[in-house]
Amino acid sequence: MKFPDDYINKIICADSLTIMRQMPDKCIDLVVTSPPYNLKNSTGNGMKDGRGGKWANAALVKGYSHYDDNMPHEKYSQWQKDCLTEMFRLIKDDGAIFYNHKWRVQAGLLQDRQEIVGDFPVRQIIIWRRKGGINFNSGYFLPTYEVIYLIAKPKFKLAPKANAHGDVWEFTQEMNNEHPAPFPVALIDRIISSTKAQTILDPFSGSGTTAIAAMGLKRNFIGIEISPDYCKISENRIERNKKQPELLKSIPLIHFQETL
Repeated sequence: MKFPDDYINKIICADSLTIMRQMPDKCIDLVVTSPPYNLKNSTGNGMKDGRGGKWANAALVKGYSHYDDNMPHEKYSQWQKDCLTEMFRLIKDDGAIFYNHKWRVQAGLLQDRQEIVGDFPVRQIIIWRRKGGINFNSGYFLPTYEVIYLIAKPKFKLAPKANAHGDVWEFTQEMNNEHPAPFPVALIDRIISSTKAQTILDPFSGSGTTAIAAMGLKRNFIGIEISPDYCKISENRIERNKKQPELLKSIPLIHFQETL
């Protein structure tokens, strides 16, 4: 594949690190992504609870397609640091990364992902507040939010008036999606529309929500996804929205509520 013709406005079915390492420096305006959270490597969440019922059939319990989300913690952290290093190399001098992750309690202690993001220039933390969920663990309160790290190069600026948004965002969630952990379209729309970025990369593109949001804002996208199943879902969504762009306004706001 050659950049940019074979990458722009495509979903690339491959390993994200492999593809990013083939891309030239400073070729992307913005990265918006949410990696797998390594949830199966957990000391005490509901996915190992064994209670069955509705929780046993949840999409994330069944797992990702083509990825088991269960690395040793140190290996997972290094993998994500390697990925962020490539993302940072790829963004231009006025670019930024919006990196969504979830804090969790692991072995009784807060895991706040500093071991991943600590070496990068985090400019701001945005709280994505969600509703609902279940907490099987009586040792702490129900988690109701995720964290979006704004990792920015020095010249990055928001689009005019976008700085009026607060740093706590609330978006509705639901589970009506074949991917176990999809973004709400409205959340990605908020991020992309708050920037002047013309080319947006999502190296963990899942069901293609970043691509869908970029299309709605008439921006370019590059999606990388290791699962052929999710690539197919993404391509189908993209084709539907090319034929019926009005669907971009009616896509459900979707995210899986992790329960720890």
